[in-house]
Amino acid sequence: MNLKRLIPILDWLPKYSKEQFRGDLPAGLTAGVLLIPQSIAFAMIAGVPAIYGLYASTIPMFLYAIFGTSRQLSVGPVSIVSLMTFTGVAALATPQTPEFVVLAILLALIVGVVQLLLGVFRLGFLVNFLSHPVVSGFTSASAIIIGLGQLKHLLGIKIERNESVFHILLETFQQIGQINWMAFGIGFTGILLIILLKKINKKIPSPLVAVIYGILIVWGFGWAEQVRIVGDVPSGLPSFLLPDWNWENIRALLPIGLAISIVSFTESIAVAKAMQARHKDYQVRANQELVALGITNIGGGFFQAFPTTGGFSRTAVNDQAGAKTQMASIISASLIVVTLLFLTPLFYYLPNAIVAAVIMVAVYGLIDFKEAVHLWHSDKGDFAMLMATFLATLFIGVEEGVAIGVILSLGLMIYRTTRPHLAVLGRIANTDFYKNINRFDDLEERPDLLIIRFDAQLYFANVNFFKETLDKLVEQKGKDLQAVIISAESINRIDSSGMHLLEDLHEEYAAKQIEIYFSNMIGPVRDMMTRAGLMKKFGKEHFFMNIPDAVEYFDSKASKNHLDQYILQTNVKNKKDESV
Repeated sequence: MNLKRLIPILDWLPKYSKEQFRGDLPAGLTAGVLLIPQSIAFAMIAGVPAIYGLYASTIPMFLYAIFGTSRQLSVGPVSIVSLMTFTGVAALATPQTPEFVVLAILLALIVGVVQLLLGVFRLGFLVNFLSHPVVSGFTSASAIIIGLGQLKHLLGIKIERNESVFHILLETFQQIGQINWMAFGIGFTGILLIILLKKINKKIPSPLVAVIYGILIVWGFGWAEQVRIVGDVPSGLPSFLLPDWNWENIRALLPIGLAISIVSFTESIAVAKAMQARHKDYQVRANQELVALGITNIGGGFFQAFPTTGGFSRTAVNDQAGAKTQMASIISASLIVVTLLFLTPLFYYLPNAIVAAVIMVAVYGLIDFKEAVHLWHSDKGDFAMLMATFLATLFIGVEEGVAIGVILSLGLMIYRTTRPHLAVLGRIANTDFYKNINRFDDLEERPDLLIIRFDAQLYFANVNFFKETLDKLVEQKGKDLQAVIISAESINRIDSSGMHLLEDLHEEYAAKQIEIYFSNMIGPVRDMMTRAGLMKKFGKEHFFMNIPDAVEYFDSKASKNHLDQYILQTNVKNKKDESV
């Protein structure tokens, strides 16, 4: 086995150049600076102390740099996965407690094992069951949940549990009179500062600027007693820690672990593919990405990290700052290590309202208004799926939203494959070209011929639809119909149910004196029909390279039949005359 495929760093590191380093150094520092406030913010979403956000941005980043195939993807804690972590673990323990932290770390290991197994067994295709409308609806709803969950920090009020959107809004409304206007002023100013700096120059690490502003204003004016602050953030690197392999906890966390595995991989592979499309000098491999993310979460779990994945915003910053390879991520992780060793005391005066500001601005960009509007105009079915996932996630729950989204994706896929497109074809006048009569005007149709094109495989789930549709078309043609030509260019497979259907059609239509011809059939399908004995049953003379050849054969046969009929009638007449 090629070692470079298993460990991609062995492919690019030996060829690493000074020119690449000149791009990776500023990119790594920029992304690392952005990662510091984001890590603290996402730890708050996940329900664990701030230090664990920084832990989740060290070992996982180093590991992905070794095993990942994307050169620009930045791995670490992200908002959606942090929310799902909180949702899954909060059912078993109280947030911010040691028990909660232990379970969040165990969840990272579960996610890692699931992703590693999916990658090893090359099951990356499973992510396709989470369609883009479902991901968009789930992401938008999660962003709203995360944003509303930060209202208590932005407004300085107490909301004991974020049980639901309704609960958060009701509690907030009931405590309008208890708003801490000092905290709100700091947080709201932080939001404006981040937005303004982004508009001036996207390369400015605006969240870090907001963090510095918040720390300075609380420390400078002595407001530590008036507003809630992060407080003590322990120094030092994460230590190696064996997980508590409690099987009851594993069983309880496994459903959310499976959901996080799929959702986090979906987000990560989407970002990685987008980066590959921009650079085109390397190949992202989905199954290797699953292996890399699995190792990342397993390794992170042994060093006190909660679940991580590739993030949109950090990767975009990383790319815009000039990242050429995963050396940029190694530099970013090294900056976090320096922060853990020497700089954590600086975050003592960081107000929670500023952390909330960083989170709310970050998640607002995840609400995908454009996709909803686009689907409303282009595909009502996908729009309905997006809205169903969005509403289920928003009002029922995060896990339920993912489950409903997957079920809807599968349901819509099955429905569409059971009722595929079937076109009736007509000839463009004075040509040998045949087109869909519902899409082109003035096409020639013959009363004695029905020409159709079936745009799908013919298998057990759609044979009834094919038969019913064909029978209706034959009935509409009436008594003049003598032959059906099936253009099979879009049929890539026929299963045993399809074979039985064709055999039945042959016998049924033969009894009606209607012949069946096939044109444009691809080689593998012809082989299937040969093995099933249908080539012999229909006769090789009923298979043609194209529609004009089939029509020409039918016409010549019809002419011969007319001639034979004429000769037969003449012979009968002559015999009668002779007898007279």
